[in-house]
Amino acid sequence: MSNDLSLQRTKNYFLQLKSSVLYKFLGILVSFISIPLMIKYLGNEQYGIWSTILAIFSWIVLFDIGIGNGVRNRLAESLAKDNKEEAQKYVSTGYISIGVLSVSLLVIFNFVAYFINWQIVFNTVLVPNNELYLAVSLAGSFLIVNFWFSLINQISNGLQKSQIVIFNQFLSNLLSLIFIFILYKFTEASLIKLILFYGFSLLISNFLVTYWIFNNYEFIIPKVKYFSKEYIKSITSLGFKFFIIQIAVVIIFTTDKIMITQLFGPEYVTSYDVIFKLFSIITIGHSLILAPLWSACSDAYHRGDIEWIRNSLFRQLQFFILIVLGTIVLTFMAKYIIAFWIGKDLMVDNNLIYAMAIFVIVSTWNNIFAYIINATNELKIQ
Repeated sequence: MSNDLSLQRTKNYFLQLKSSVLYKFLGILVSFISIPLMIKYLGNEQYGIWSTILAIFSWIVLFDIGIGNGVRNRLAESLAKDNKEEAQKYVSTGYISIGVLSVSLLVIFNFVAYFINWQIVFNTVLVPNNELYLAVSLAGSFLIVNFWFSLINQISNGLQKSQIVIFNQFLSNLLSLIFIFILYKFTEASLIKLILFYGFSLLISNFLVTYWIFNNYEFIIPKVKYFSKEYIKSITSLGFKFFIIQIAVVIIFTTDKIMITQLFGPEYVTSYDVIFKLFSIITIGHSLILAPLWSACSDAYHRGDIEWIRNSLFRQLQFFILIVLGTIVLTFMAKYIIAFWIGKDLMVDNNLIYAMAIFVIVSTWNNIFAYIINATNELKIQ
């Protein structure tokens, strides 16, 4: 294996990391400003409903049957072999496949949603059922359409441009904050208006990033003529394994809010969500370091540069010690930070803070190995 390729890969990894840290810091800052503004705008119960809606619709990622991650890995593999035509076929097949899934899902969802009593789902009488149906229908429609457009994130990762994914998240958060501020200043509390502007924020940012990627990497612009049943099989055979992993992840990250809503009421979701968002500083920061590693390790693996992967793993294990120390410090400071950030009126439970800290430590340890396993397609281990 050429030493020049290893050095170039390492250089590209740190370049992505440098840009990602900047965009993610700005994204977190914008997100942390948005949360208290949304709570003030909607109130605790409606904010709990909004947070639960997002949790429910995170199940949408399951409906790509792992195609997004499959495209990411196959694209990285094709580029490692310097086969641009194959890369374009994988991208084209991915877009068309997810497009068909999205349209089908949009029709089915809106039909089924009409017959559900959403007041029971959200355990509330504060918002009329017809308004809840409209809110869920709008949120679902926006997120399903965005589910199609967001394939650009996996393509960016496959190109080893993970900083573009982070920039996309920052841009959508920034647009969302601007819209929320306008709503807060000039309108009465409205879940519907918040959903409309949030949805447009996602679509606008994805459209701009899609335009930039395809303008700079014209050789992967999707075309109908490059759609291939053979490539669907190649993507989904790998993607189905990702699909199994996605099921586990979605269950972990969505059932919590749904259970809290059903057992205690949507207003209790707010305190849980605030603590979760606070500790996400650790997990998001760690994911910044790991995100460029996935495609870089995939490139190294397909070029036979196992030593590069081994060295990367060792560095990640060293960094894990800092994560544990940072989590412990955050645990003791959590109540003071939340009081300053949200206000002293929000009650937080010490046991919930301790439990969240343990979860973060276990999660970050697992992710160190998961990203490398994902990169090498050895998904049966996961």
